[in-house]
Amino acid sequence: MLGFNTILFPIDFSERCRGAAHYVEAFAGRFRSRLVLLNVLETTIGQPGDLDFGALTTSLHLEDRLARSQELLDRFMADDQFLTIHRRLETGDPAHTIIRVAREENADLIMLPTHGYGGFRRFLLGSVTAKVLSDAQCPVWTGVHMESAPPLDAIQTRRILCAVDLSSRTEAVIAAGMQLAEEYAAQLAFTHVVPGSDAIPEKIMDCELRRHLIAQAREQLLAKATQAGASASLLVRCGEVAKSVDETAREFAADLLVIGRSLQHGLGRLRTHSYAIIRESPCPVLSI
Repeated sequence: MLGFNTILFPIDFSERCRGAAHYVEAFAGRFRSRLVLLNVLETTIGQPGDLDFGALTTSLHLEDRLARSQELLDRFMADDQFLTIHRRLETGDPAHTIIRVAREENADLIMLPTHGYGGFRRFLLGSVTAKVLSDAQCPVWTGVHMESAPPLDAIQTRRILCAVDLSSRTEAVIAAGMQLAEEYAAQLAFTHVVPGSDAIPEKIMDCELRRHLIAQAREQLLAKATQAGASASLLVRCGEVAKSVDETAREFAADLLVIGRSLQHGLGRLRTHSYAIIRESPCPVLSI
């Protein structure tokens, strides 16, 4: 069962973070979570003996930067009188610090916004988000285009879509979707994509084979949903995995997309598609 007693929200005071704060506030309020706001002041430490005038100047300014960051951190979400908020200011590498603080605070969830463009891994979601997704031991919530996030009172979770790959993580994703759907009284759907053009050329996969693979996958998905006692729509399609998942999310008008993440193997079978799914998703994504 998912538990969200403590939520870690790394912030950099950008418009994306201010928009994501609406979702964080809604989520933390719903689950009565303790909220940890974390700002990491990135610093560059040279080798012993490498100190030059530029480094000395940076060192002299560090105290001022820390003071300014602390001021901004103290003001962030300062008007919220209903949440239990703890603030931490740290220095170092942002991704490593987020993961360390999540462990120290026993965080049950990390919530962070990211941008939705780029090609290489470090630019795809931002190197910090990619590292957190890869190494965090707890679920991670991500959302793109948070600078355009709706106001707090307009955020609703009425439709939840779980993308499953029929691997060993499927049961965990289904269970998470069921729990969240019950909490929000939301409509629940499960989707599975039979790899198409990204794995098998269209000219090789004829219509009959495609229908057979879809029917077979639907049967497997139905068996897993029935075993879990889930009452949900089953949306099985064939095509490019990331593109198909995001298209299904749009068609279903999902407010939240849930995907699986394997701690032993990065992001599970969907790991080759997960960054693209998150980048293009029309709604926030919870990876577990």
